[in-house]
Amino acid sequence: MTTTADLPVVVIGAGPAGLAAAAHLVERGIEPLVLEAGPTAATAVRGWSHVRLFSTWSEVTDPAAEKLLAPTGWVKSAADAYPTGGEWAERYLQPLADVLGDRVRYGATVTGVSRLGRDRIVDADREQQPFTLRIARADGSEERILGRAVIDASGTWSTPGPVGADGLPALGEHAASARISYRIPDLKDPEVRARYVGRRTAVIGSGASAFTALAALADVAEGEPGTRSVWILRRGIGGSTFGGGNADQLPARGALGLAAKAAVDDGYADAVTGFRTEIIEPTDDDRLILVGEDGRRLDPVDEVIVLTGLRPDLSFLSELRLALDERLQSPVELAPLIDPNQHSCGTVYPHGHRELSHPEQGVYLVGMKSYGRAPTFLAMTGYEQVRSVTAALAGDTEAADRVELTLPETGVCGGAGLFDDPAAGQADDGGCCAPAPALVQIAGVAPAGPAEAAGESRAGGCCGA
Repeated sequence: MTTTADLPVVVIGAGPAGLAAAAHLVERGIEPLVLEAGPTAATAVRGWSHVRLFSTWSEVTDPAAEKLLAPTGWVKSAADAYPTGGEWAERYLQPLADVLGDRVRYGATVTGVSRLGRDRIVDADREQQPFTLRIARADGSEERILGRAVIDASGTWSTPGPVGADGLPALGEHAASARISYRIPDLKDPEVRARYVGRRTAVIGSGASAFTALAALADVAEGEPGTRSVWILRRGIGGSTFGGGNADQLPARGALGLAAKAAVDDGYADAVTGFRTEIIEPTDDDRLILVGEDGRRLDPVDEVIVLTGLRPDLSFLSELRLALDERLQSPVELAPLIDPNQHSCGTVYPHGHRELSHPEQGVYLVGMKSYGRAPTFLAMTGYEQVRSVTAALAGDTEAADRVELTLPETGVCGGAGLFDDPAAGQADDGGCCAPAPALVQIAGVAPAGPAEAAGESRAGGCCGA
């Protein structure tokens, strides 16, 4: 007779965090089953394969995974080199999935998770029941899988934020979808490049992804007359707008912000501050006009790149008893450690199974998904999470509670909540806002390094940024 203890730990997502979780489970003698919706490992990472991470190889491989790979003849890449997303997938993530073999199933989309015979209302014997997962196969068929525990490392890549500052699509956003991209464009692809060459592009967003897009478009503009960008920020411009620069403990991440600043300084991009898009209107000549909540209308653009963050898909977890923060949609114990409304100086806090636990025992959200809507996730964070979670599942509480990671700071001070208030300001700490919305150009610092040395995106169960 099969008992719950005989069942595998089901891992949702074959991205960086999901595959690392499987490696740690194998190391502890626990059988994993990894369910990946895509046709290969790291399907989401491959979606930004052209983008270079701002973490080095030494920071984006997991120790337990390396041990699993070592007997296969796998060769580590140079520790101080910066991989692209494609290189990360091909040289590390796919080989890791291959070593795991039949423990990884592709074309398996999880559509629901619950307790066997118990919806979220029923208390009776709940914790004694295994988890049941409904799976939609690539061929359209369905099946049920049972597991002793569930580690959701499905990430947030599939649910990007919209144009609208209220979290909803701007009016006209859906109708204009053919001219809007929610990803960093691969401008080395001739077909993609043709969309932007000689045209005016709006880049909406204030994080590293927006920096990457601005720097890449500036590179195109150097050799292609008429190529212009307008950078749209919902907040003002201050000392922290372009990231930590030379104060960032990840040098390539700091260089990326400076490269974006150079795009503005050199005249390839204008910055519009304090602008919250409410409406996207088409023009008679097939262009788009962005209209702000304050009634301002920007000059027409040909394309829009929306990089306003990502959010978790929680729909298939609705029958589980999760404790999620009402703002970030991250575990409630983790939220105070990562809330951008509260924290200063860009500190990323290491954490483990206790901060990731829920009232539903045996279920964990890890990797990017654990952060909900919060930004600044590092691959190293995901690896520490799964190390702790798998130790807890193995009953090794001492190892699960131990912190084995020190993470780098961004060098940026100030909470995002303050930045969103045009009247707010910060003194002496490098923060904050322009007193009123304005079209500006900023003179100043040259980039510390090439844009291609410092890319960022959030993908799969984790991000190498």
